[in-house]
Amino acid sequence: MGPFRSLFRSDEVIGIAADTLEFALEASAETHPDEYMGMLRGEDAHELGLDRDGTVVTDVLVIPGTESGPVSATVRTSMIPNDLKGVGSIHSHPNGVLKPSDADLRTFGRGTVHLILGAPYDRESWRAFDSRGEPRELDVLDVSLPEESFFDFDQQDIDQELKDEGRPRW
Repeated sequence: MGPFRSLFRSDEVIGIAADTLEFALEASAETHPDEYMGMLRGEDAHELGLDRDGTVVTDVLVIPGTESGPVSATVRTSMIPNDLKGVGSIHSHPNGVLKPSDADLRTFGRGTVHLILGAPYDRESWRAFDSRGEPRELDVLDVSLPEESFFDFDQQDIDQELKDEGRPRW
């Protein structure tokens, strides 16, 4: 497709990485009986080695200050980053009902795909919806997720940083 592929990539969400779905299901089970909630982020399918246009959900971003209870979870919208990789939301329904409530629909405005996971939090207990709350298909894709480099350091890096702290930084 050439060098402009990422500039004009399709914003359609075509799937969720299997590891990302597994993470969300496990986090929902750990939070049970309270709701779990987060924002979804995605990567260009081509960057993940797929020969398809579109975006793949690769991350769940938990927003600081999120309050959870057995029947609802509330996110401070002021804490949600303006993120070009943001594609939607994810939350659990501890009661197992895999349909959006009226309150859910009011939060579906940000992004194009919204996931609801329900007890017992297995690979069959989740559904995807569009921003209007209509069910939509979302493939589970076996892709290798990009490695995060933020925490990619070792003891040698730490030792060097401590050594550097003793020098002027000008």
